[in-house]
Amino acid sequence: MEKKQNKSDMSKKIKPLADRVLIKEEDEKKGGETKSGIFIPETVGKDNSTHRGEVLAVGEGKYDDGKLIPVSVSVGDTVLFQWGDKLTIDDEEYWVVGESNILAIIK
Repeated sequence: MEKKQNKSDMSKKIKPLADRVLIKEEDEKKGGETKSGIFIPETVGKDNSTHRGEVLAVGEGKYDDGKLIPVSVSVGDTVLFQWGDKLTIDDEEYWVVGESNILAIIK
């Protein structure tokens, strides 16, 4: 029986650089209300331009004028994001997304 990769295993295999973030996209099942009362339309994630997923790993940030600007999302955050680089590892799909392509953190 083959062991399925869990989220923490993947964050050990892939370390995003600079202001990039590793995200596992959620299944397209959504629509509804979050615990905090934010309504997420069913169309989120269906048109392939906006996706929803969980942050698995975060780069250290990027340098601007010699100062490190940290990434504003954390491991475990659920985010809405636009395009990035999709990769498949062990039959699981992940996204590497620049911080500028993350639209919001869903609380």
